[in-house]
Amino acid sequence: MKLNERQKKILQIVKENGPITGEQIAAALSLTRATLRPDLSILTMTGMLEARPCVGYMYVGKKNASMLHEKLDTLTVGEFMSSAKVIHEGMTVYDAIVHLFLEDVGSLFVVSKDHALVGVLSRKDFLRAAIGNQELDSLPVNIIMTRMPNLTVCEKSETLIGAGMKLIEKQIDSMPVVEEENGVLKVVGRMTKTNMTKVLVALARDEEI
Repeated sequence: MKLNERQKKILQIVKENGPITGEQIAAALSLTRATLRPDLSILTMTGMLEARPCVGYMYVGKKNASMLHEKLDTLTVGEFMSSAKVIHEGMTVYDAIVHLFLEDVGSLFVVSKDHALVGVLSRKDFLRAAIGNQELDSLPVNIIMTRMPNLTVCEKSETLIGAGMKLIEKQIDSMPVVEEENGVLKVVGRMTKTNMTKVLVALARDEEI
């Protein structure tokens, strides 16, 4: 995996000063801790840095992490995505809430009559509608959903690292996996933080995935 310039600087700072906290790294780069969060997550997931509670970040090194890098670079979204939970844009908010809990998921993907992705609904969207004193049994979901093009999506061919960076940067729990068909995006699966965590745990335990 190719590192960007900021990630290289972070590695150098930790190598020379570790253990060091995220706040101290951010101060050394004149950046905020939130700005560095995606870079620190990637460097930790790939094994270049080790994060210890109440201690900080420590440098592990490229040599020890090289095998993990090579493995991660070969893993794609299509190999580990889950099945998509899809509803139609004309469904009522009440029925969608029931569907959400029956499926035990955190979000639902909304499609049009021709099955094109048009929006996403999260638990926060449902909560806002519920506390807004609206008639949930007659309100269609397309009124409260987050619409295209304001959605974060990924494709089956993307690497897990690339998908993970999107989840972190956008601070979302899941996103639809799509493929283009006749000029529209069709939902073929979903990628979640849970998917990512399972893969990382399996790698850490040196299990087959």
